[in-house]
Amino acid sequence: MLRTIKNLLLFICFLSLGNCKEKTKTEIASTNVEVDRPNILVVMCDDLGYSDVGFNGAKDITTPEIDKLAFNGTIMTSGYVSHPFCGPSRAGLMTGKYPHTLGAQFNLPANSEVTVGKGVSLKETFISTVLHDAGYYTGAIGKWHLGPEPAYHPNRRGFDYYHGFLGGGHNYFPEQYTAAYNRQREQGKKVIFDYLKPLDYNGEEVKNPTEYLTDELSHKAVEFVDNASKRKNPFFLFLAYNAPHVPLEAKAEDLEKFKDIKDENRRTYAAMVYAVDRGVGEIVTALKENGQFDNTLIVFLSDNGGKVTKGATNFPLREGKGSTCEGGYRVPMFFHWPGKVASGQKFSYPVSALDFYPTFANLAQAEIPEGKELNGKDIWPAFSTGKNPRKGEMVFVLRHREGYSDVGVRQDQWKALKTNQNTWKLFNIDEDMGEENDLSDQYPEQLAQMVAGAREWSKSHAEPQWFDPEELREIWKEKDMAKFNGTFDLEQGND
Repeated sequence: MLRTIKNLLLFICFLSLGNCKEKTKTEIASTNVEVDRPNILVVMCDDLGYSDVGFNGAKDITTPEIDKLAFNGTIMTSGYVSHPFCGPSRAGLMTGKYPHTLGAQFNLPANSEVTVGKGVSLKETFISTVLHDAGYYTGAIGKWHLGPEPAYHPNRRGFDYYHGFLGGGHNYFPEQYTAAYNRQREQGKKVIFDYLKPLDYNGEEVKNPTEYLTDELSHKAVEFVDNASKRKNPFFLFLAYNAPHVPLEAKAEDLEKFKDIKDENRRTYAAMVYAVDRGVGEIVTALKENGQFDNTLIVFLSDNGGKVTKGATNFPLREGKGSTCEGGYRVPMFFHWPGKVASGQKFSYPVSALDFYPTFANLAQAEIPEGKELNGKDIWPAFSTGKNPRKGEMVFVLRHREGYSDVGVRQDQWKALKTNQNTWKLFNIDEDMGEENDLSDQYPEQLAQMVAGAREWSKSHAEPQWFDPEELREIWKEKDMAKFNGTFDLEQGND
């Protein structure tokens, strides 16, 4: 009798398999529980300092909405981006490759539609295209910085919807930037600074904007969630705030909340971060009202470290934006997905924004194009079980300067660092986040192995497709920088 019942249950299960196959399901590695393919929401701030959110220890800046998500999700204490500057970092996230391998190791300069005329290689398939082809409704809101020319527009790179600005930054108050733009246009000026241009909505100029930029981007994200929720398929939204990138401009009511901060830059910066927090809260409300919150993976991060000369802090990390020290590319980061991402946890192993591409593709059951090279990896199986997703593997960062290059290498608990034409140093980064105690004399073999890995990695680099500032082009040639002269010598600085 028992066997008969068991066989009947197996038969019923077999009959139901056909229906299961038609649903969009994926399996989470740690639980073997099937769930609907998640919506994926990436919230990226611009130049946000490591310690300028409550979940990473901020005392003078309040971020209650962001903190609520972070504390109910998993905080990546060793979250990295692929470059300490805006454009290359975004190129890495979208392509899953180090920007150095694409010739995108410099920011696209201002007004690059005139000075450069191209963007990140069209040969590279963005993660947005991969998810779009898998049936996702895709949107990008905010900063692009991956190419302003029509061929490189977000709508041509896998995004169904776009509302934002194509350059590297923008002013915040429309009454100011619209008036300045119109004035210069009336004067016959042919090239007008990116920060003043009208916003872009699916390739058309946005007429008569009225909202503070951060609020406008937040409200467009709410609209996107409302509209996407009416569709049968899941959505992918890349919300790239301009804040708290310069110019430092904040609303009066937000400034009032931080009137006790004496430093003017810090006060304005804090108010700008608070505006982002307010927007995140509004988007979470929209997700909940549309019944999408529980099946949305929210990933929060900054595109690089905070700019310490413009109000940011990266404590306890060393230096900030533009640096290969931890403060330049180790960023605030968390994952949130109710019931699927552990709540109230911290994940200390290295995670790179390069990993988002294969990880998102896995969760979306999307097909990565044949032959597509990726420098990141699908971290979900290891992340879900609390294991190191890249034990023994290296994570690199490199920033070209005026005639020489700075390099950082992370491998497990170790960090190898070369800056300012000094000799290589080695740190136990788990115990010394501030990179203060050089251990190269005690562990020379460990350092040599990591420097050798960086040297090998450098062989994959492509010639820069553009420079910022343009003067670096001549220095690049004069110093023959593509050969990394002296960069990987252990006993000396650069030649």
